[in-house]
This record gives sequence, C-alpha cells and structure tokens, in this order.
Amino acid sequence: MFHPRRRSPRDCEEFPVKPHSPNPHSENRPSRPGPLHRPAEVARILRCSEWWVKEQARKGRIPFSWIGGSYRFTDEHITEIVRLCERRPASVTPSRRETPAPPPSQSGRPESGAPARQLKARRPRRAQSATDRPSIAA
Repeated sequence: MFHPRRRSPRDCEEFPVKPHSPNPHSENRPSRPGPLHRPAEVARILRCSEWWVKEQARKGRIPFSWIGGSYRFTDEHITEIVRLCERRPASVTPSRRETPAPPPSQSGRPESGAPARQLKARRPRRAQSATDRPSIAA
C-alpha cells in the first residue's frame, strides 16, 4: 500500500507560503450562492405542492440545480419561478357589468331574423317501455 512521505518542517521551508495577493479576476467571479432550498421548502414558500415543484423541474419549466441527485433551488431560482408563472392582462377591456346590454328586440326573436325553434323534451330512459329499447343478443 502506498504511503505518502511525511513532511518535515524543513520541507516546508523550501516552499514558503506567499502572502495572499488579490485575484484580478475575482471581481468577475459570481458571488457565493445563497442557501439552497429543497423542493419541500420551495413548495412551502410558493404555497403549492411539493409534487408540482418537482414535476415542473423535471419537465424543465422552472430553473433548478441538480446537486447530489436531487433538485435544489436558490433564492434567485424562486424569484424566477414567480416571474415565469406571473400572468398579466393582455389589454384592458371593460367588464361585463360595465358593458351596456343591447336593447331587447320587439318581437322576442333573435336579431338575425331566423325563426326561433321550439324545443321539445324527450321521455326519460327509465320511462321507455321494454319494446322501445334495443335487445342485447347473447
């Protein structure tokens, strides 16, 4: 079995530790992500079911991270989910109550001029006689 060689204090003197120098690229690096939430926590925050959160992530409809074989969500993911599920009206239209109703016609017929057809009720099936029903051949 392989054993790494033990280091002596003398070995460390060969490679002194340099003082930390600022990385010029650290400003471009994304900041440390916030806490990761499990689907149950996201469901509680959004007031929906855990199943819905997992199903939407599985179908790729909402952003998520796949860490350790399970879904994880950042605060930014949750904000994006809310934005994706937001619905806005396409245009402002007056409601039915604000729209004036058309005046009723004088004759009671539809305005298209077609005569109204009188409706006739059918007899209930249970009231039909046995002779009216089709027989089932065995």
